[in-house]
Formats: sequence, structure tokens, C-alpha cells
Amino acid sequence: MRVDKFLNTVNITKRRAISEDMCKSGVVSINGIVAKPSKDVKIGDKITIKFIAKEVSYEVVAIPATKSIPKSDQNSYVKEI
Repeated sequence: MRVDKFLNTVNITKRRAISEDMCKSGVVSINGIVAKPSKDVKIGDKITIKFIAKEVSYEVVAIPATKSIPKSDQNSYVKEI
């Protein structure tokens, strides 16, 4: 699954366009490498998002099969590090 879709599906960003813009501006990295929006996410990858005031890291636990998941199920797919 593409990283921009993944961030939107697991409710890290509200819209896919936002996650796509974040990738294009270089604030999203996968395993320490700046990611393009089309970069594929695999189980075990470490996604880091650099916000203005802080940096948040997530580990991919599972890939969602559906287009959206309930916010309460977010912990089934990503683990905040």
C-alpha cells in the first residue's frame, strides 16, 4: 500500500491529499529515507513524520485491507514509538 494512502487509512492524517503534500515536502520518511507519496509500506517499516514542534515515529504492524478503518482500531495497524 502507498504511504500516502496508508497514513490516511490508519487515521494519522485526515485526508490523502494532506499526506501526499507532507511526502512531497519531505517531512515523511520510511526507515530513515525521505519517502515519495508512491513509496510502498511493508510490515515492520518505521515511518517518521517531522512536525514543526515535534517528531513522531510509527511502526507498521499490519496493512489494512479496507479503504478506511475505525479510529479505535488504529493500534492494530500502527504502533507509536
